[in-house]
Amino acid sequence: MEETTEKKKIAILGSTGSIGIQALEVIRQHPDKFEVEVLTANTNSQLLIEQSIEFKPNAVVIVDDSNYKEVADKLWKEDIKTYSGQEALSQVVQMETIDLVLTALVGFAGLAPTIAAIEAKKPIALANKEALVVAGELVTKLADQHQVPILPVDSEHSAIFQCMAGEFHNKIEKIYLTASGGPFRGWSKDQLRNVNPSQALKHPNWEMGAKITIDSATLMNKGLEVIEARWLFGLKGNQIDVIVHPQSILHSIVQFEDGSMKAQMGLPDMKLPIQYAMAYPQRIPSNFPRFNFLDYPQLTFEKADMKVFGNLQLAYDALEKEGTAACALNAANEISNEAFRKGQIGFLDIADINEKVMNSCTFIKKPTINDYFNCDTEARELARLYVDKK
Repeated sequence: MEETTEKKKIAILGSTGSIGIQALEVIRQHPDKFEVEVLTANTNSQLLIEQSIEFKPNAVVIVDDSNYKEVADKLWKEDIKTYSGQEALSQVVQMETIDLVLTALVGFAGLAPTIAAIEAKKPIALANKEALVVAGELVTKLADQHQVPILPVDSEHSAIFQCMAGEFHNKIEKIYLTASGGPFRGWSKDQLRNVNPSQALKHPNWEMGAKITIDSATLMNKGLEVIEARWLFGLKGNQIDVIVHPQSILHSIVQFEDGSMKAQMGLPDMKLPIQYAMAYPQRIPSNFPRFNFLDYPQLTFEKADMKVFGNLQLAYDALEKEGTAACALNAANEISNEAFRKGQIGFLDIADINEKVMNSCTFIKKPTINDYFNCDTEARELARLYVDKK
């Protein structure tokens, strides 16, 4: 396949977060291959301004209206168009000049702009797993309808995607998503009762934003990835297994119907799957550190404890129930995760609140897009009520 000489124009939704910052590092290393077309941020106006001055995007969006004037005043002399508000995210991804939309937003906020980008026929590099968790059936149908590729950026889903290269017509028997186990691997419920946010934010292997790091500690992140994998790869819940792999070297495994298994390996560095999605279908050089087997004489694997880490079981329950169940679970988790980080609830309360909300929120088996938005609103209100009762 011939390599194109034209630069790929990238829109990064959530450029000031962990994934967005690392995506810009990849672009910085490959200025001959990538060009920044759009940058967006929620509230971090200062970093957005710095990024925009360096990368000279065509347009930026600062979602928080109160920061609009500061950003616009700084960027008008750079001839960079500035917009604000949630709706602007869905509008900016439709720009004709965009070749790829990297959705690095955290949470439900990524759903509307992801749908807008698909409807505008923009290929998606998906780091916002919640878009598929909340509305996987709707999003994947739209992507098929508009013939838009969804390229996974999560390290586990990127691993599966890479293992499937050249195998797309061969039947998958099972996939194994690997989990580091987070900072509390092997802990009992009694030990977890009094852990604090600073302990939970110390991830042993990965550098991630605060929300995802807490999700990793509760295994909610792995649960969301199970649901995401179901929609990305067209699998059933019983075809997706989670195994704890503390070294985070083997990123996931695909088992085919003949029993053969393929795994993708590498050091725990999110820039690898980010670059793979951005450059796809080519692989391009990188100066990332290389894995050395002799540095890791033992790679170990354990069963995930779904009784202690109940969020993982809740994700499988939501997957089986389908409809709006995962939407309610995700919304509850966004509220309970934040409440824990603020010290309003305990670590074990996260799964407790998530379960109560998922079981009490209005359930719709065949939801429309409006049903998802209504479910998200209702679940958040319920979660806040449960937080206040703690």
